[in-house]
Amino acid sequence: MAGASSRMPLRVAVLMGGFSAEREVSLVSGRECAKALRAAGYQVIEVDCDRDLPSRLADIKPDVAFNALHGRWGEDGCVQGILEWLGIPYTHSGVLASAVAMDKAKTKEIYAAAGLPVVESVIVTKEAVEAGHVLPPPYVVKPNNEGSSVGVYIVREGSNAPRLAATMPATVMVESYAPGRELTTTVMGDRALCVTDILTDGWYDYDAKYTVGGSRHVLPAALPEAITAACMDYALRAHRALGCRGVSRTDFRWDEARGLAGLILLETNTQPGMTPTSLAPEQAAHLGISFPDLCAWMVEDASCNR
Repeated sequence: MAGASSRMPLRVAVLMGGFSAEREVSLVSGRECAKALRAAGYQVIEVDCDRDLPSRLADIKPDVAFNALHGRWGEDGCVQGILEWLGIPYTHSGVLASAVAMDKAKTKEIYAAAGLPVVESVIVTKEAVEAGHVLPPPYVVKPNNEGSSVGVYIVREGSNAPRLAATMPATVMVESYAPGRELTTTVMGDRALCVTDILTDGWYDYDAKYTVGGSRHVLPAALPEAITAACMDYALRAHRALGCRGVSRTDFRWDEARGLAGLILLETNTQPGMTPTSLAPEQAAHLGISFPDLCAWMVEDASCNR
C-alpha cells in the first residue's frame, strides 16, 4: 500500500457523482472510498464529475483514478474511454467489459455462450410492453442499461400489462421472473470471495439496496455446499467471460425447490456499490480484508489497457 514504503503517496482522484440515475449513491460511495484511501495513506482528490471531466483531470494530473461512479457514463465504458485517452490508470473493468456488462442483453448472450444459466428474455419497445404481455406472466420489465434496480417492474400472474414511467427508455428488457432467494458473490481479481443471502420484505429494489435497514445480508449464506460452490464458480466464470478486471459482483436467484437447476444469473456489476450497506465490502470484511485495504488493493491494481 501507499503508506507502506518510502515513496511519495500516490495522488488518487476519486470519481463520483456524475449525472446518471445513480448519482446520489455514487456520491456516498465516493466519499466512503475517499475516506478509506486517506486512511490507507494516499493523497486523495474528490471529483464530482461533470462534462468538463477531461479538463479537470488534466489539471489535477492524478497518478490513479478511482472510479466510484455508478450507472450510465460511469460504468458503461464512457469514463473508461476518457481515462484511456488521457493515459490515467484506473480501477475496475475496462472499456469493453464495462460496456458489455452494462448491456443486460449482451451480458446474457455471453453468459449463455459460456454455459452459464439464464432465464428467457427479449428486448422490445416500451409501446409493445404497454400494449400486452410479450412473455407469459410473471415477468420483469427493466431498462437494458441501468443498474441498482432502477426502473424495475414486476408483472404478476393475473395482472394487466404495465404502464411504464415516462423516464423509461424507448426499448426495454422483458425477462421471465425467476423466483427464489437473492444471492450474490463478489470477485476480487481472480478470487471469488463468498456468497451473501439478501433478505428483504419485498423486492430488492433501489431503496432496499441503499437504505440502512432496507435489506438484511447473511454471509456466508446458509446454503447447500453444491449451491455455494456453484455461485462461486459461476461468478468467477462470468467475471472472466465478460473480461472484467478488479472487483465485480454477480447476482443470482435460486429456487430451492429445483436444486442446482434453480440457480440462474441475473447480472454482473462491474462497479459494485461501496457504501456502508454495500455487499462487496461486507464480503471482503468477512474474509479479513478491511475497507481501507480493499480500496488500496483496487488502487494498486489500477492500470490502463484494461
